[in-house]
Amino acid sequence: MTTGAQTPRSSTRPPRSRLRTFLPLGMAAWLVLEIWLLTLVAGASSGFVVFLLLVGGIVLGSVVIKAAGRRAFRNLTETLQQQQSGRAPEARPNSEGNGLVMLGGLLLILPGLISDALGLLMLLPPVQKAVSRYAERTVERKLREAGPGTLGDAFRQARMHQPDGRVVQGEVVRDDPDDAPRDPRPPLTR
Repeated sequence: MTTGAQTPRSSTRPPRSRLRTFLPLGMAAWLVLEIWLLTLVAGASSGFVVFLLLVGGIVLGSVVIKAAGRRAFRNLTETLQQQQSGRAPEARPNSEGNGLVMLGGLLLILPGLISDALGLLMLLPPVQKAVSRYAERTVERKLREAGPGTLGDAFRQARMHQPDGRVVQGEVVRDDPDDAPRDPRPPLTR
């Protein structure tokens, strides 16, 4: 649906980020390297060994993801039970979360020897702690660069600013003290 007004088009495009530029190239190189390594292993042994390696990675990755999911669900259930009983949830001293374990399982499921090696590395606790610290520092740095305010403030600001630059702020106030319906609703019929 058009209103007849022409939308202004900018002649200059914003520059592409390095990630958007190099990610497709990196994915293609990774895929070629995975296929090359699989053909090397198949040439050194047999195609059946490669098949067993791939199936073993899928099975092991599935087991790892299932165990991490069960552990996460059990932790969630315990926390909810503690909150419902009125107690403050206990802090688990060495629980880094299951996200990196699930990432390791996902890498094991992906076909290829490099992804399997990375998946096995992600299952090691020292590697998990190092990746977790690196990710935490990266997120904190990005949040500091983003400026003051919280994420909720950013979403609120994005909602308040209209495309034409005007800011509409307000609050909904109901004057009707009795908002409840006066008669009971009729039953639904088919």
